[in-house]
Amino acid sequence: MASYYKLPTEERSDIGTGSAREIRRNGKIPANYYYHGESNQNLIIDKKIFLHAVKSGQRVFECEINGETVFTMIKDAQYHPVTEDVIHIDLMRVRRDQKMIVSIPIILEGESVGASEGGIVTQATNTVEIECLPTDVPENLIADISALELNSAMTAVDLVLPTDVSLVSPEETTIVTCNPPKAEVEPEPEEVEGEEGEEVEGEEAGDGTTDEEGEDDKDSKDDSDQGDTSKES
Repeated sequence: MASYYKLPTEERSDIGTGSAREIRRNGKIPANYYYHGESNQNLIIDKKIFLHAVKSGQRVFECEINGETVFTMIKDAQYHPVTEDVIHIDLMRVRRDQKMIVSIPIILEGESVGASEGGIVTQATNTVEIECLPTDVPENLIADISALELNSAMTAVDLVLPTDVSLVSPEETTIVTCNPPKAEVEPEPEEVEGEEGEEVEGEEAGDGTTDEEGEDDKDSKDDSDQGDTSKES
């Protein structure tokens, strides 16, 4: 018979924000216990014991609730946004003889053939869903990418699953790809000012007369016009 990590719990009578803060100050974590067909229960779990349980690598924990030995899994955990401490836990009861669906992390292993040719390996999916008995839940799934060639991909159906474990995620789910690096786009050359055919500022097309010369001609014409007017008078 398989052994399970024992996770002691306490009943929690008081609920609310103030009560939850007091629980955390005492080094414990507020928790909820769920099971289909039963009422949810408010519990308290020692923080140090919970962290040891998580680090044990086990997925199923043995708890004493209402005087009964039950087996649970961590359904969800909430973390503080700044300290990243666990501030709340959801426990879900499981039956050792009933299959369940769980999400399992994927670990890449090996060196891709395509990577040795200059390709870039990118993991597209970090977890997949599987179905199995609580006693058969693996800690992770290993994806051997040694045969991954350039311009190719590995999908969920390519994963090697343990005995009595079946895939729930779509078989075509992309796990990892190996593609050539993107070609760098060279910037277009900047336009150079003053190229042949452009007019130079200060000059007029057709003659070389400057603005000053044009002003002198205008003044001379004005003087001439004034002289003609005086004669007519």
